[in-house]
Amino acid sequence: MTKTMIPIDSTQALGAALRAARKQLDLTQSDLALAAGVGLRFVVDLEAGKPSVRLEQVLRVIDALGGQVQIAGLPDLLTAAKAARHDA
Repeated sequence: MTKTMIPIDSTQALGAALRAARKQLDLTQSDLALAAGVGLRFVVDLEAGKPSVRLEQVLRVIDALGGQVQIAGLPDLLTAAKAARHDA
């Protein structure tokens, strides 16, 4: 199975991506909830794009699907720290 990076810019996009991954793995929402150690209602709300979900549980669902979170586009922290020292 090919793994791809999917840009996520909203809770709806995250929910859609996780729903697609779950379906590709032929898991029910109940299966995923059990594997991630979260409630069924949480998985339903997450896939629906509900904005008030808990990050810790989102990360557990992503892990249960075999995924990982990567952040792109942020400044390099080492470079930013050096620049801050230079400006001081």
